[in-house]
Amino acid sequence: MQAWQILLLTLYSAFAIWDSLGPNFFFDKPAVVGFFAGLIMGDVATGLYVGGTLQLLVLGVGTYGGSSIPDYMSGTLIGTAFAVTSGSTDIGLAVAVPAGVLLVQCDILGRFCNTAFQNMADAGAKEKNWHKVEMGCLLGVFPWCLSRAIPVFLCLVLGQGPVQAAASAAPEWLINGFKLVSGMLPAVGIAILLHFMPLKRFWPFALLGFVLAAYIKVPMLGVALFGLVFAAVKYAEFTQKPAAAPVAAAASSTEGGTIDDDE
Repeated sequence: MQAWQILLLTLYSAFAIWDSLGPNFFFDKPAVVGFFAGLIMGDVATGLYVGGTLQLLVLGVGTYGGSSIPDYMSGTLIGTAFAVTSGSTDIGLAVAVPAGVLLVQCDILGRFCNTAFQNMADAGAKEKNWHKVEMGCLLGVFPWCLSRAIPVFLCLVLGQGPVQAAASAAPEWLINGFKLVSGMLPAVGIAILLHFMPLKRFWPFALLGFVLAAYIKVPMLGVALFGLVFAAVKYAEFTQKPAAAPVAAAASSTEGGTIDDDE
């Protein structure tokens, strides 16, 4: 790998985690990360393959309640780099998945280091020192960014050996536990999403989507397009109701014998 490639991938890891904290333009999603990592490495197709594969592992998974999840954003950066340099997507995925699981500890470390700046902001709020509150919030970004930038940089510089060695040294019960949890998390995440959706009103649409995917074997893009059509129809109905209300009110007032100026 070239030095400029390592530098750009490291900077992207810091930028992506910053984006997930505030603007949230989805630059931290594995599929998007894979595209930019492939662009930097000169092989967009490989980057999309690695990122798309890891994206499947985080569907329905979110950091609810501040919990930490496998860092497949950093795993995609590392896996894409190794996949391109080795010429094998299997090697890239073999490195990306354990890297994402192991780097979850860096997420916890970043949160722990950030408590100092959080306490600084809390103290400033009590003192009504708003500059101190602002500095506490701004400085708190650095532990997050460094929690991704440093491990990504080290993995890219040292190569795939240390990552694979760390994964091989982990006990079997721990790896099996990670596999079990990773299999349960998507179902739990989707269940949480369904809990907040108004299924009591729109359960026929959810049932239709299930039938299309499970029995008619419609691809996910087709199911999404069906949903887009129904959403557009519902939105049109919703936007037309306020416009119809004044007309109905005027009609009722006329029927009630309201006398206008001409009369």
